[in-house]
Parts: sequence; structure tokens; C-alpha cells
Amino acid sequence: MITHLHTLSGHQNPIYALANAAEENAFYSAGNDKGVVEWSLTSMGFVKVLAPVQSSVYALHRHSNFLFIAQRSGVILVFDLLLEKTIATLNHHQKGVFDIKTISHKNELLSTGEDGTVAVWSLKDLSLLYHFQVIQNTVRVIAISNDEKEVALGCKDGMIRIYNSEDYGLITELEAHTLPITSLQYDPTSTYLISGSRDAQLKVWHLPDYSPGPAIPAHMFGIYSIAFHPSAPFFATCSQDKSIKLWDSKNFKLYKILSLEKNTPGHFHSINKLIWSNDGRYLISTGDDRQVMVWEFNP
Repeated sequence: MITHLHTLSGHQNPIYALANAAEENAFYSAGNDKGVVEWSLTSMGFVKVLAPVQSSVYALHRHSNFLFIAQRSGVILVFDLLLEKTIATLNHHQKGVFDIKTISHKNELLSTGEDGTVAVWSLKDLSLLYHFQVIQNTVRVIAISNDEKEVALGCKDGMIRIYNSEDYGLITELEAHTLPITSLQYDPTSTYLISGSRDAQLKVWHLPDYSPGPAIPAHMFGIYSIAFHPSAPFFATCSQDKSIKLWDSKNFKLYKILSLEKNTPGHFHSINKLIWSNDGRYLISTGDDRQVMVWEFNP
């Protein structure tokens, strides 16, 4: 179902962020290094250092021809992929930026992180439109509902806070986890929101009212990424426990564990990020071991 295909080496330090390129055969990675790297899924190799950075990169997000690069310093770089240069620097956050997402129909970019604020930026002119305080410490992760009407924020206090994307009014607060929330995604069918935490639990929240669903003891340590396959009914999770797990997205059946401890290929430190390739053929993972691993998926 899912098999190790290739390991890409070159980063000198832990890697925290991955993002797909516009074309199907390329993606980007970044972390505690001096630059953002472009890789090819055709040659399974290094392409180039795309952009230099001044501090660790915690998140990458591509929208159209822009790659947004969120850093530990609080700065967000805007890299134009056509011009191949940084065209703007977004300054608002006073501490590290942990996540960035776009609300396409509003032409807005959202950013959040260690200072507990959400900043709303215009994608038209990259100006700061609005910002609001969520909590006094870290907001780790943003999830946007598929209809883009609701924004879910996963917070250090174990709460999920749901906001209306039209005016950013608070809709509800979910007492979700006993430890900080570290991953959060709406499923592609708009049936539920799923959260992962340092408490090693996955929790399901049924839409539209966010009523609690199954609680799954999914990993041994914190769950750092949840990634739904773009077309097949599966999702993958990864953890500080050095494992990747593949789940059925309808009944939450566990299909596969990828881990050195299970005698499969795997990472030998915390796994920090997962993405699927645009066409769904590959799962890409990375983490503290400085490796990027490419897995081939055959449902």
C-alpha cells in the first residue's frame, strides 16, 4: 500500500516545513538551515536552494506563484516563484510564526504563532488588514474549512477555537486535549475536523456543530502532522515517536505503521511534517533527522 521509495539528504539541521510546488513533480523543504530547498520528484534529487533565510523556518505555504516562508524571528518572507526572488517581508509577529493559510475567496492570508495573535494580510497588496489576540501564548496550527467559512485554531492550552472567516468572530471553543494541540485538519468530505496533540491522541469533531466523535490513542508521543490524501479515503499522521501511520478516513482503521521499530524503513528522530504530492502518488515526510523521505502510495 505504501512503500519507501527514496531518501533525500542535504539539509544540515532539523527540518520543520514542507510545501508542494505548483507543478506536480516538485516540492520545497525548510527548517533550521540557511535556505529553502527545492526538490524534484522526477529525478528524486536536489534542484536548488530557492531562497536564503535569516532564521529557522517553521512553516511554508504556497498560494499561486507566491511561497510564504514563516520564520522563528516572526518575519514572513514572500517569495515570487516566477521572478525567483523575495518581493516582500511581512512584519507583525514579535515571536515565531508556526502556521500560515490562505482564504482564497477573500484574497486573505492568515498567520499565527508564539505570540498568540492571528494576523490577516491582503493577498492583493500584502498589507496587514487586521489582527486579533487569541490567547496569551502559542497558537500552533490553523485549519480552514473546505467552504472557507470557518477557521479552526489549535492552541497551546489544549483548546480548539473556531472563528467565522467573514468577521473573525469567535463561534465556539472546544475543550479538546490535555496538552498543546500540534496538528489540525478538516477532512476533504467536510464531515469532521480532526486534531492531534502532544497528548498523543487523535480526536474527531463532527461537523457542522463540532460534536465530539472518536478519541483515538494514535501514537506514543506528540502528533505533529495530519495529512489527508487528495483523492483516496486515507490520511497519514506522524509523531515525535518516529512513526508514520496510515488510517482509513471513514472508519479510522489503522492500515500501516512505518517505523524502524516495526522493521520498516523510517526516520530515526521526531517526524515533524507530512504532505502528499499534488497527484497523490507520493507521501513526503521529514523531521529532526535531517532526512526527507519519499513514500510511494498504491491504494
